[in-house]
Amino acid sequence: MTPMVKTQVYFQAEELEALHTAADRSGRSVADLVRQAVREVWLRPEVRGPVGLWDGELRFTSADHDSIYDEP
Repeated sequence: MTPMVKTQVYFQAEELEALHTAADRSGRSVADLVRQAVREVWLRPEVRGPVGLWDGELRFTSADHDSIYDEP
């Protein structure tokens, strides 16, 4: 397990209520939700250029993106 350091955070009443509600619904602790939020917002990996989500030859361009709906 990764060692953790205890800290104190102040929330407004409605923020804390929302955290407790989310924790109850998800079955997770408030601390776990806060850690997840920190990871997702401030510890995101740096974007290092474009990422290809496909493999192989491109069949269409953005100019004819609606053409797939032309034939039944």
